[in-house]
Amino acid sequence: MVSNRCKMAVKKELKKLGLHFIVVDLGEVEIMENISLAQREQLKVVLLRSGLELMDDKRAVLIEKIKNTIIEMVHHTEEAIKTNFSDFLSEKLNHDYTYLANLFSEVQGTTIAQFMIMHKVERIKELIIYDELNITEIAWKMNYSSVAHLSNQFKKVTGLSPSHFKQLKNKKRNPLEEIGAVPNSYQETNGSNETNKANAK
Repeated sequence: MVSNRCKMAVKKELKKLGLHFIVVDLGEVEIMENISLAQREQLKVVLLRSGLELMDDKRAVLIEKIKNTIIEMVHHTEEAIKTNFSDFLSEKLNHDYTYLANLFSEVQGTTIAQFMIMHKVERIKELIIYDELNITEIAWKMNYSSVAHLSNQFKKVTGLSPSHFKQLKNKKRNPLEEIGAVPNSYQETNGSNETNKANAK
């Protein structure tokens, strides 16, 4: 749950059920009162109508928080990404990064670093389509050490260079919720590098 649309949908349904909440953010809701089993089931049904899911599994909730943190940072932060993401994630979720990385890999079948790279590439596509920044500015904004590094990573994921992608008439983008499946070619060359932290620089 990242977008304002999702947050508004959750708030609306909570109010309909007469539930008072303190926080609705990052895939998590803090409700002031205890809710009955009937209210829980009703909430689950109405959330599904909005394409949302009520999760009780603590591991599933933590995985969702990891994904949402990555999406928020990559897609919804206007400032340049200049932080050490592994440290940021560990501090934000109050868990050791190694634990988060191992859990994510075990459940998702891909690494945090690879998941973040896929989202960074999708964000780069968006910035190319907007055509407000040149490739050097995009590399700086997305925290790449050089244009060459961005271009190499972009091509590994898409099969195209950024300049080739820009020339396409039909510039294909993927819905955020579908991003995460890493191409086999990328997994073969990078699948064992989870411990290299998730800066994806």
